[in-house]
This record gives sequence, structure tokens and C-alpha cells, in this order.
Amino acid sequence: MNRMTKPALLLAAAALALSFGARNAAAESGADVFTDNCSTCHSPDAGVDKQGPSLFGIIGRKAGTESGYVYTPATKNSGITWDAASLDKYITNPQGVIPGTKMLFPGIKSADDRKALIGYLSGLH
Repeated sequence: MNRMTKPALLLAAAALALSFGARNAAAESGADVFTDNCSTCHSPDAGVDKQGPSLFGIIGRKAGTESGYVYTPATKNSGITWDAASLDKYITNPQGVIPGTKMLFPGIKSADDRKALIGYLSGLH
């Protein structure tokens, strides 16, 4: 191996490792945001309701339709189908998006935290 090839290979390997680490950190960040803000009331596991409904498979689900969970009429009649945009608005200010929801949560103000959380929730299927 010549002198120029070895440093270039080391640099490429380091860049790949950093890239992989960044992807893992982002994934962990969403899980951490969930744990810190949501896990007291919600489960990421299918069919496991707590004070709030399971968030497994929430992307693409119509609000107020998780089987076995009792929702307020406000949530059932909201007309929302959960996607990244609707979750972002809701997670920012639940009461502002669905007045009358029983989710008494002040919201997550950090756009980065909401993005990480929505990425995490998108993987729950």
C-alpha cells in the first residue's frame, strides 16, 4: 500500500464510522425523547394501552381509532389521520390542535426533538 492510499482509506473508514454513529444517535434521540416525554402514558408496543393509547402503528392511523382505548369525542371527531405534519402540530400543542382531548401535556417545543420523536414513531410498525 503506498503512502497516499493508507491515509485515504483511514479517512474514508473514519467518515463511514461517523456517519453510522450519527444515524444511530438520531435513532436513539427519538427513543430518548419518547422515554422522556411519552412513555409514562403511552407504550410503543402493539395493543399495550396505558393512560393513553399505544403509539405502535400511529402513522397512517385515524385519530381516535386504536382498538380497545376509550377516546374523547373531540379526538374521535377530529378528522385527523396521523402523519408527520399532523403529529408535529399535535405534539407541539395537543390542546390547541384538539380542544377537549384528555391528553394533558404541555407539548414539546423543540423542533429537533419533535422531528426525532416522529422519526421514532414512524418506525413503530
